[in-house]
Amino acid sequence: MSSRLIRFGVSLERELLSRFDSYARERNFPTRSEAIRALIKETLVRKEWLCGGEVAGAIVLVYDHGRREILKRITGVQHRNYGNVISTQHVHLDHDNCLEVVIVKGKPRAVETLYRNLHAIKGIKHISINTGTTGRAIP
Repeated sequence: MSSRLIRFGVSLERELLSRFDSYARERNFPTRSEAIRALIKETLVRKEWLCGGEVAGAIVLVYDHGRREILKRITGVQHRNYGNVISTQHVHLDHDNCLEVVIVKGKPRAVETLYRNLHAIKGIKHISINTGTTGRAIP
């Protein structure tokens, strides 16, 4: 066993443990420890976003590329926020629809502003943000 691992006990109500075990099985965690580890990390990433440290993530957009000026507007928002845009990936889903993934990094407020500015563009069919971490604060 690695000296970095620490074992500890957790006391839970039977019903709560049963529901947790169902959660772990549904997500294919091999052990309770792996499921608990994932939940702790998810909580720490959420804290990074709330506390204002440097974060990373992805904004996913789906839009009709034929819609007048939409690509120009999307690109304009990205250029105005160039300090937070690391990379973009553009995919043609079909004749009309495109998917764009914008990889972002920076302070949560700046990343969320970029997301809101993209979200405000008329003609975007779907937009979502995947909040992530730079990994520095997560062991």
